[in-house]
Order: sequence, then C-alpha cells, then structure tokens
Amino acid sequence: MRLPTASTVLIAVLLVAGCGAGPRDAASTATPPAAAPSETTAPTPTGTAGSFNPTDIAWLQLTVAMIERLLPVLDLVPTRTTDPAWRQTAARVASTRRAELDHARRLLADAAAPTTNPHEGHDMPGMVTPAEMTALRSATGTPFHRLFAGHLRAHLTQSVRVATAEQQSGAQPAAVALAAAVVRNGTADLESLDHLDPA
Repeated sequence: MRLPTASTVLIAVLLVAGCGAGPRDAASTATPPAAAPSETTAPTPTGTAGSFNPTDIAWLQLTVAMIERLLPVLDLVPTRTTDPAWRQTAARVASTRRAELDHARRLLADAAAPTTNPHEGHDMPGMVTPAEMTALRSATGTPFHRLFAGHLRAHLTQSVRVATAEQQSGAQPAAVALAAAVVRNGTADLESLDHLDPA
C-alpha cells in the first residue's frame, strides 16, 4: 500500500480545521468532543525524527500557526478591559497556549521539520485577521468582550477539532499526547468561556 504524502495529509488536516471551507465565523459555537478537566502542563517531547508521520507534522505546524495568531489577541485584553474575570480568563488561556506552543515547536525540532510557517498569511477559522485585530484594538468594555469571546471561541473550537484529528491519525506518541492535552485544555477553556459569555 502506498503511504500518503505529507502534502496529502496536510490537506486532510486543513479540511478538518475548516481551511477553505467557506466564510469564517468567529462566533462559532460548534461543540467539541467531551474531554477530561484542563491540564496546563503539556507532555515533554521525547520522540525521534523517524517516529513522526505526515499527520504529526501537519498538525504541529498548524497548531503553532494558530497559537501564534491568538497570542496577540490575548495580550490585548489587559489594555481593553478592566473586568477581572475577562483578564483572568485571558491570562489563563495565554499561559496554557504558550506551554502548548513551546512543546509543539520542540516536537517540530525533534522531527527536523522545516522552520518556516506553511500557514503564513492564511485566514482559517480560529485565526484572527488583521482587520479583526484592528476592530479589537478599537473596542473597549462590553463590545470588546463580545468580539474577544467570539474569536477565542472560534480558536478553541478549531484547535480541539484538529487536535482530535491528530489523536486519531498521528503516530508519534509525544505529539498524540500533546494533542490530547490540547483537547482537554481547549474543552475546559470553552466551558469556562461559556460561563463567562453564554453565546
């Protein structure tokens, strides 16, 4: 049986993520799979380059791109709202995402994957566009909360979807374990966001 190429698997993962699936909906409320309580500590990468399959690489690259696009949104929160609940939510999510980003980058290094971002300039579900960042910077208080919640919910929903795909099709144990942590953390963060802003 001929194994799929990296590009074929990458396309499959992007389709799961919603890339090219039509207009983006930042306020999407799609329900991710049920998962265990949040864990902010992601597993330590221990694999070798030969143990990664194309799905692992595609998912790790997409995860890095998605988190890199979200962090500026989270960093914006303290300057746009004085509400402690929103600030605490943003700080908690940022801490978790930064830990996941660090582990994803280390796994890509273990895999000897290209350091370039193949998703640079892509506006996929869960990724805030420059125009949307401008709108966020212009809003404060309740209008900001609504915009922020919509973008964060979209990011978390998509990150859980693609991490679930990695759990199903990935091969590298540390990458699959990181995907499981992303699902747990993302699901818990969505539940917290629903309490804060029931959309």
